[in-house]
Amino acid sequence: MTQLSNMAVRDIETVIHPYTNLARHRETGPLILNEGKGIYLYDEKGKRYIEGMAGLWCTALGYGNMEVAEAGAEALRRVSFTHAFSGKSHDGLIELSEKLKEISPVPTSKVLFGTSGSEANDMQVKLTWYYNNARGKPEKKKIISRIRGYHGVTIASASMTGLPWVHGDFDLPIKNILHTSCPHHYRFGHEGETEEEFASRMAKDLEDMILREGPETVAGFIAEPIMGAGGVITPPKTYFDKVSAILEKYDVRFIADEVICGFGRTGNWFGTQTYKMKAHSISMAKAITSAYFPMSALTIEEDLYQAMLDQSRKLGTFGHGYTYTAHPVGCAIALKVIEIYQRDKVMENAAKVSNVFQTRLKALADHPLVGEARGEGLIGAVELVADKKTKRSFDFKKGVGPLALKMMEEMGLIVRNVQDTIAFCPPLIITTEEVHAMFDIVEKGLDQLEGHVRKENLRTA
Repeated sequence: MTQLSNMAVRDIETVIHPYTNLARHRETGPLILNEGKGIYLYDEKGKRYIEGMAGLWCTALGYGNMEVAEAGAEALRRVSFTHAFSGKSHDGLIELSEKLKEISPVPTSKVLFGTSGSEANDMQVKLTWYYNNARGKPEKKKIISRIRGYHGVTIASASMTGLPWVHGDFDLPIKNILHTSCPHHYRFGHEGETEEEFASRMAKDLEDMILREGPETVAGFIAEPIMGAGGVITPPKTYFDKVSAILEKYDVRFIADEVICGFGRTGNWFGTQTYKMKAHSISMAKAITSAYFPMSALTIEEDLYQAMLDQSRKLGTFGHGYTYTAHPVGCAIALKVIEIYQRDKVMENAAKVSNVFQTRLKALADHPLVGEARGEGLIGAVELVADKKTKRSFDFKKGVGPLALKMMEEMGLIVRNVQDTIAFCPPLIITTEEVHAMFDIVEKGLDQLEGHVRKENLRTA
């Protein structure tokens, strides 16, 4: 066992870490990060790391932005807490709702707030059910997600998440949540099948599911523009055009999960714009505050709002909300972050830097370990394979993905693995020089990993 610091031992004895092998954690201990500035984080010994994942896909403005911090501090000084229950409001809530309506890529009547992406997507399920009850279609309740989609970890959002480790032994998914095919052309396309042909097959899979279940029972479809925690899977060409037509045909509410892609990640304000998704509503979180405060939101279309009005007349109230819905500090921070995005042209600059990012990323496809390098804007991933020709994956028990993560971390880069896919999602403020520094480490890490794979003969089936 590695000699652990006093703080690391205290962590092991007191903390449960999400998405962590808890048994292995008792041996390795935590990486304790106490300081951040720009795109960099510093551990307890002062070692510097490039934060190649923007935290958890969220710190778009990087660390230590004093303008944002001061906006939050001023809000705390002004009114440390108020809420939105029973018709109460505050200036920040009204102004932020107006701003989100202004920049929303879908027709928006109102905005509803939460504190996390999981909550936002959970609310989407509740409201879709509520909507169909209001319009006299109580049997229309099934929500279709996708295999390898990620929508959160509350009971409903985790059910929509299409990853086995989110369901296993949690008794998930719940009733009325279905999963259609994963639109990953590299992994699931047939030999010789073009992206457009694959997209048509994926759309047919969706339509077949709707017809099999009965269109009168299918209420909603949820999709990320880019499937983030499922492995940064970009949609095949024409996919969302074909899916949108099917959803419209069968009166299915289209929910765009913009929790990762929203606020500039794909080069536009929202991934919905990048991929021309004809969604009814979007869920947003993470970069809405650059992760300086827990906040999420979803847009409410006019038809849904009218149904909510009808239900309020019928039931006497809209029986939903959280204590921290529209917290004044979160609203102030979100307004300041959006102001900075617009004033400093953060997204335009990020779009320029993304050209270098994508060039360096796609060049990794030539590495002997990489089966596919994929991405859009300032998000991307490389999928590690044992055999490039056959696309054969490594035995997951050999831990190639986690080992790549550890090697790059030791070289001063924090990234994230989804099994044997290595994801990259740096702060939007990253410079061209910093992009090069990041991928220089990635290349060295992959070369070191290749040496280890050969030495330990890890390619054997």
